[in-house]
Amino acid sequence: MATVPNDLLDRIRDLERKVRELAGRAQTRPAMDEIREGDVKITEGGQLTVTPPGKDYSTFTVGEWPDGSYGTVLRRFDGSFALTVEGEKEDRGTWRLWSRDLASPDRILVMDDRHSDRFLGRPWLPLGLNPTADQSSTSDQWRYAWVGGAPAHNAVAVLKLSTLAETGGTVRVRMLPEGGKPVTVDEWEVPAGKWTARTIQRPLHGVGFLDYLGWQIEHRSAKARKPVETRLFAAHGRNTLAAAEAPDAPAGEAADASSKPDPRLAVETDDDQAAK
Repeated sequence: MATVPNDLLDRIRDLERKVRELAGRAQTRPAMDEIREGDVKITEGGQLTVTPPGKDYSTFTVGEWPDGSYGTVLRRFDGSFALTVEGEKEDRGTWRLWSRDLASPDRILVMDDRHSDRFLGRPWLPLGLNPTADQSSTSDQWRYAWVGGAPAHNAVAVLKLSTLAETGGTVRVRMLPEGGKPVTVDEWEVPAGKWTARTIQRPLHGVGFLDYLGWQIEHRSAKARKPVETRLFAAHGRNTLAAAEAPDAPAGEAADASSKPDPRLAVETDDDQAAK
């Protein structure tokens, strides 16, 4: 019988030891429902979903939509929307926060503007107008009936007002952009002796998000010493309802949707804003 060299036996025993070590490590690997360290990537399409037992909807979905774009949907345990970043290309990734009131015809509480990249869609915030001592006037010269202002949050301004002038008169609404010249938004004649209502819906052309925006509502009587009164019933912003309402960008800035987002941009904080 051939003699096996001792060094070969040692090598075999060492190999057996290493095999046992590998077998032991295989039994201590992380469970299939656990990830230890490292990133998880879903590339070249596909979705990650979380579906409750016995349900036909997922409470969490992220990934590719049927048209090839990407989005995210969070649902509550009853299947209702909670948070969505819409994936359809035509929706342009609009972010929406939904209420729990399923009976409401419109459940969107907070969203960015679908057609204007730089403005808030909801909530609709006030424009900040207040009455003056000349809200009711007898002058045939321009007098401020309502004035005020606030940072611009929404893409479109809405004002609803009504004027009564004993002998007729004129009303105008002016917008005062930060650092710019006053812009006459609307001007109209008021017939004698009857309340005349007016609704103004104006995209904030040339105004940046959070720019201070002033407003002036002026009126005058057709005849001196004859009364004219203007009442303001609503003054607030709103989201755009169509692409045609998207405001023009401020001077020197790129138009909405003219450039692709940069995922490397740092997240802004209050400290960053204060330092500017």
